[in-house]
Amino acid sequence: MSGYKRNGRGKNKRETRGKRRRADYRKQYASAGIAAFLLLSVILGVRSCISGGEYSVDVDASQPDIDVQLLDINPYSRPGIESSGINGIVIHYTANPGSTAQENRDYFNGLQYSQETEASSNFVVGLEGEIIQCVPTWEVAYASNERNEDTVSIEVCHPDETGKFTEDTYSSLVQLTAWLCVKFDLSADDVIRHYDVTGKICPKYFVEDEKAWQDFKENVEKAIEKSL
Repeated sequence: MSGYKRNGRGKNKRETRGKRRRADYRKQYASAGIAAFLLLSVILGVRSCISGGEYSVDVDASQPDIDVQLLDINPYSRPGIESSGINGIVIHYTANPGSTAQENRDYFNGLQYSQETEASSNFVVGLEGEIIQCVPTWEVAYASNERNEDTVSIEVCHPDETGKFTEDTYSSLVQLTAWLCVKFDLSADDVIRHYDVTGKICPKYFVEDEKAWQDFKENVEKAIEKSL
């Protein structure tokens, strides 16, 4: 009996030491995990500051690749009216999640047949960053209400209902906007939203997230400065 008890006490001590070691290991792993998480957060935060917001953007104000597909001259989407002089760039979103630049361009051109409304844009930026020009910059597009005559309009595609753009779309939009600013001797302060003209929630993501809008304008200004 006495030998059995001694073995039992030794076993209990070993189990206790084992439990303590496992507890210590768990604490060490937890501490290491927290440290790794904090380090990753710092790295991502620094990257965000460097990139100027949620997107990593490295473009200048050079002319981007543009697929020129001018609409037919018609009363519903390309009236052929000459602009009075360009004083601003207006950013829009399609409000049609998942639609492509080509589909939006073709919709504008088809309005001459459906005659359901008057709508168009000078440019459309697609989900993969492609850019289609629908109306010459020296002509009026039906996009920005009372600012149609003195602005260039950019319609932007988006993958879902949040209205947030893909990184490729965003990058092309920054470069296109910066190029137009240089072309017409404008600054980022002359870039506005459809919302700023009429109060319409357009472009949705840039209206609901004011910081995202300010980040975009800063990226446009940086792109302009790279080309000076």
